[in-house]
Amino acid sequence: MKIIVPMAGMGKRMRPHTLTVPKPLIPIAGKPIVQRLVEDIARVCGEPVEEVAFIVGRFGSAVEKSLVAIAESVGAKGTIYYQDEPLGTAHAILCAKPSLSGPLVVAFADTLFKADFTLDSSVPGTIWVQKVADPKPFGVVKLNEKGQITDFVEKPETFVSDLAIIGIYYFQDGDYLRDELQYLLDNDIKDKGEYQLTNALENMKNKGTIFVPGQVTEWLDCGNKDATVFTNQRYLEYLKERGEKLVAASAKITNSVIIEPVYIGENAVIINSVVGPHVSLSGSAIVEDSRLSNSIVQTAAVVRHANVANSMVGNNATLIGQPSDLSLGDFNTLRV
Repeated sequence: MKIIVPMAGMGKRMRPHTLTVPKPLIPIAGKPIVQRLVEDIARVCGEPVEEVAFIVGRFGSAVEKSLVAIAESVGAKGTIYYQDEPLGTAHAILCAKPSLSGPLVVAFADTLFKADFTLDSSVPGTIWVQKVADPKPFGVVKLNEKGQITDFVEKPETFVSDLAIIGIYYFQDGDYLRDELQYLLDNDIKDKGEYQLTNALENMKNKGTIFVPGQVTEWLDCGNKDATVFTNQRYLEYLKERGEKLVAASAKITNSVIIEPVYIGENAVIINSVVGPHVSLSGSAIVEDSRLSNSIVQTAAVVRHANVANSMVGNNATLIGQPSDLSLGDFNTLRV
């Protein structure tokens, strides 16, 4: 089994945090979004993962090394490919053309999920979906009476279905997928100005490929600050249910109250504070004389004399004062 992870987008809705790091490397419960995603897919695959291929922008060697390490952490080889132009989902996947063979999962790196199933590799294809209130921003599917997918529609302007594609796909035959993606580019077949994966899926379905919908217990979005903070909240609850250890032994907690679930990273320092619930505090962060809830505080950040909720504080940022809802980027200082 292979995992293909397109993640070349600029993450504009997550600025200022994505000015210094790619969005998929923002931490959720102490680990980068993309690492959580790869680990979750490896958990449900039911067979060893041999390769994880990441399609990235020009993020630099440090980011690429961290991605290879994520692949190695699940026992797989890590491979890096580049998408230099944002030409659509089909184009992004095809950038990993040498790795598109055999059974594989394609997973776009701005979503997480909670699921209690093992992937059924006996079916030709599985498209994971979730019901949504407003399907217009998504690709959606329609089903027949057998529960098989009959239509793929990209960002419908009028209602056709409320089953949104969440960005995770299983293909039994990666070579077949590769050829269908290449067909779109060779014939300049676009939808809304881009090469779309849904067009390739539609062509495959018309040739007789049976796709079935996959269901997740919960779909967690990381598209903007508020969505990412909420995803962190739900993921902490999920990890607590699984019984995972979330507080590092090296963390120094003095005269403080910790309200679970929280993640506290290596060498974090908490003094005279209340932390939690739903706080992720990355390694070497410092919290003093403060109240934190429902927030993400990243590596080596400092929070003093503050009441912080529904917030993200970036790497090496410093916050001193009283704001209660903020998004403070890396290396910034805010005094109120």
